[in-house]
Parts: sequence; structure tokens; C-alpha cells
Amino acid sequence: MTDIAVQEIEPDNRLVKWLVRIIGLGFMAVGLYFCVNLLLWTIDKKFANIQPVIPSEITAEVREKQLACLARNIYFEAAQEPFEGKVAVAQVTLNRAESGEFPSDICRVVYQKNVFYEKTVCQFSWYCDRVASMRPIHKEAYDESMAVAKKVLLEGFRLPSLYSAMYYHADYINPGWKRERITKIGRHIFYK
Repeated sequence: MTDIAVQEIEPDNRLVKWLVRIIGLGFMAVGLYFCVNLLLWTIDKKFANIQPVIPSEITAEVREKQLACLARNIYFEAAQEPFEGKVAVAQVTLNRAESGEFPSDICRVVYQKNVFYEKTVCQFSWYCDRVASMRPIHKEAYDESMAVAKKVLLEGFRLPSLYSAMYYHADYINPGWKRERITKIGRHIFYK
């Protein structure tokens, strides 16, 4: 008789296993709920400030024109400069186009003229010196200028020290600018 009494007191193992599974599934459901909500919250925060991509209006023809203008500017401003000097001239040109203080088109930046006290002043001196009507005569220097233009415009290559450079002049002149000097590369001094 004692054996029968012990069997009646022991709980049914199937019932315990079923309750453990129910409780485990409940914890898993609650955990999954919190993980999914945390993931959704993270995604919302991550993408909250992303602006929609606006299709570019730059066609292949426009890009070729921009490259030609940039290469001419590099050639006439820095043909004899080292690679970094050519990149620096290209970078100043692009910095101006992106600044909002100058025209937003690269060619318009390169060929921009201003009139001060009845005197026409070009942003890049070669354009006012009638060199603009000339075609590049040193093919190797022009080819290097074009390669730099492609590297800067198409590949986004930049000199970190010149992210804010907007102006420069040759080291043999003193325009008396009150601008903050950044650095000197080759024969050019760069300013903010």
C-alpha cells in the first residue's frame, strides 16, 4: 500500500513539461517582441535624417563640359605645379562651385568675371589675360591636367588640408588679402 500512496502524490511529468514549455514560449514571445521593437526603433532612428536621393540632372554631355572647364583651369593656373598643386587648384574650383558664394556650375566659376570700379576682374587671371582664347599647347601638361580633373571631379579625390580653401594666389605677388592662410603648395598660397 505504501507504493500506491507514493504514486498518487507524485505530479504527472507530462503536465510539468507542458507548463515549462508554455512558460518558455511565453518568455520567448516577450523577448522576441522586445527585440523586434528595439530593431524597429533603431531603424527609425538610423534613417530619420536621411534625405531622399534626387536624381542628378548631370548628363554625360554636361559632365564632359565640366571636365573640360576644370582641366583648362588646372592647365592655365597650375601646369608647371606638382600633382598636389594641380589638385589644389581643382579643389578650390570645386569648393567655390559648392559654396553658394559663387556660381554652382564649374564652368561658370572658371569663367566668372566681376566689375570693380569699372575694371573687369576675373576669378582666375588667365581668363582675363586673353589666354582663354588659346588652346593648350603642351599636350602632356594638358593630359595631366585632365587626369587630375577626372580624379578630383569624378573620383572625389581631395587634399584634406584644403577642404575650406576658396582662394589662392602665386607666391610672387601680395594682394594684401585679409583672409586666413591655410597652406602653400608649390608656388601657390591658399586661403579660406
